[in-house]
Amino acid sequence: MSARSIVVGRPVHEVFEFFADAENDPQWRREVKSIHRDGPLALGARYTQRLNGPGGREIPGDLEVVALDPDSRVAFEVTAGPVRPRGEYRFRALGPDSTEVTFELDPRLTGIRKLVMGRMVDRSVAGTLAELDRAKQVLEEAA
Repeated sequence: MSARSIVVGRPVHEVFEFFADAENDPQWRREVKSIHRDGPLALGARYTQRLNGPGGREIPGDLEVVALDPDSRVAFEVTAGPVRPRGEYRFRALGPDSTEVTFELDPRLTGIRKLVMGRMVDRSVAGTLAELDRAKQVLEEAA
């Protein structure tokens, strides 16, 4: 499992709302080609997602919301695609206009998949965590 934290100069409620709705992901995650939620944002919500894959191919990355605690935590599991990570965002108000966001991502690779895909997936996870800086910029520029 890999994790990274950032501090965003926005109220916790606004930061939570941004990350809780994965339809915002294309604003900060470069690998997301398209994403659409099937129904309302709630526990169990499902998203159809397409990602930029190896060699420029489009790959599925559908996901389901598995935890949704307002202003505190949101977690998801990828349900389609070659890798099926579990991710979790945790939020902590540092003040009225300052929020700490911690993003954990566990690719859950085992056995032969870990041997074959491990290095590539590790690079992808590191890249996604690094892109949190883009999310911070998007949120703070919206102020």
